Amino acid sequence: MEISVNKALSHATSLLVKAGVNEINSAKTARAIVTSDVWGNPSHGLMRLPFYLQRLTQGGVNPKAELKVGLGHWQLLDGAVIGVDKAKQHGISLVSIANSSHCGALGVYLYPALDAKMISMIFTNGPAVMPAVGGNSPILSTSPIACAIPSNPPMIVDLSTSAVARGKIASAAKAGGSIPQGWAVNEKGEAITDAKQALMGMLAPLGGAKGFALGLMVESLSAGLSGGALSRAVPDMFNPDDDKKAQGISHTVITINPASIGKDSKDGLDGLAASITASGGRLPGSKRVSPNNLGSGEITLADPVISDLNSWSQKLGLENIS
Repeated sequence: MEISVNKALSHATSLLVKAGVNEINSAKTARAIVTSDVWGNPSHGLMRLPFYLQRLTQGGVNPKAELKVGLGHWQLLDGAVIGVDKAKQHGISLVSIANSSHCGALGVYLYPALDAKMISMIFTNGPAVMPAVGGNSPILSTSPIACAIPSNPPMIVDLSTSAVARGKIASAAKAGGSIPQGWAVNEKGEAITDAKQALMGMLAPLGGAKGFALGLMVESLSAGLSGGALSRAVPDMFNPDDDKKAQGISHTVITINPASIGKDSKDGLDGLAASITASGGRLPGSKRVSPNNLGSGEITLADPVISDLNSWSQKLGLENIS
């Protein structure tokens, strides 16, 4: 079903406000969520909102928190803004946030740095779903990493270090479908193709041992650095039994101001981007629009997502989204 971007933003904000989050933080969170849908990444978009509302109403997220245990979306956005301010002063900054919660697509939080013509690197952890190569139990989360390069045009890297983002499996599970071999495995290392079973199984590392090594780096630079909960101790937002438990997720933002290094750095970054397009290659992130400029178009929501949103609208005393 097609829903206008403006309606999606307004309705998501209203649902979060009804769940107890203040207006400003609700709007920030809603924009981060809807941006994923605009980018064509529905696994981190409005499909996730019912899970956040459930955790808010059950006590797993404190709606009144101010950079304490709260929704990861606005916390990480505020942290990214702080990172830019500090990098303007010192050339480079590192902001670490502990005791947070799921923040959606990491690429959303690169834009404060991009808008300031700065480099940003972001790391986050989550519930353990990825085993070590040869291991039989989950150790790491999907361990996402994102990086923005302020070249002309800008380059954006945004990926999980597991074979696939878990949200894609969640989308398939909601639709009652299957997933390709190689995405998920059981404790014996055997492939799982049933999406619902895979959602509670383990995700294979991207590229085998190399993917796990990158995930280990992400875990170290997020939870390890902040002193927050390691992935094995993070409650799972897809497990209803964990709805009342604070997740304790960690995020880290590193921001670098190329202007503090000199003009040559900008020329080098522009040249790198130009070499990719000149070769006929696709520039990573080139089709993404800024979260601050989502436009007035429409997004497509699957029927099960519409149904979940309408159910929550009725619970919280709002009109249906559609």
